[in-house]
Amino acid sequence: MSAKETDQKAPIVIKKYANRRLYNTKKSTYVTLENLAEMVREGDDFVVNDAKTGEDITRSVLAQIIFEEEAKGRNMLPTNFLRQLIRLYGDTLQGFVPGYLDASMDTFTKNQEKMREQVRTAFDANPAIANFEVMARSNMEWFENTVRMFSPFVGASADKATEAPKAAEEKSKTKEVELDELKNQLAAMQEQLSDLVKKG
Repeated sequence: MSAKETDQKAPIVIKKYANRRLYNTKKSTYVTLENLAEMVREGDDFVVNDAKTGEDITRSVLAQIIFEEEAKGRNMLPTNFLRQLIRLYGDTLQGFVPGYLDASMDTFTKNQEKMREQVRTAFDANPAIANFEVMARSNMEWFENTVRMFSPFVGASADKATEAPKAAEEKSKTKEVELDELKNQLAAMQEQLSDLVKKG
């Protein structure tokens, strides 16, 4: 692999200074959160490092971009979904959530690309438009199901310090069963979405 190809694949380094200014080291210019949001939309990969410590703070900056978008009225995250997500912090399933959301969003994105392709190739009165509407409804149902799938695990935590050993063991077994059910539901959902894409 040539040095040029390596440079193209390497993520762009953004440095964040104490005054909250963001600096694009590739273009040698200061950028804003809106600039970073546009880079994400264009598929440009980047990492954000604290200029002083070198710590990778990409996750917090991306979360800040989402906050800014929501504050502008471009609401995309349902309130109930956010509440349930917050409740999962500290839960025994917290470690499972990131991988689940990654897999679900990846499937959703692939489905969206198929929808856009159908719009580009058959926007006029065409049977493909019907498929587009079906897939759009499917995506909405998928998102609602995603929110509902977390509900069995929300608000079920008790004061573990006062639980009897036997009750704690039964609760642990219940969690394992629920986790298996969640995995099965996810697999079924992804299979259904894949079928929709193939049929589309």
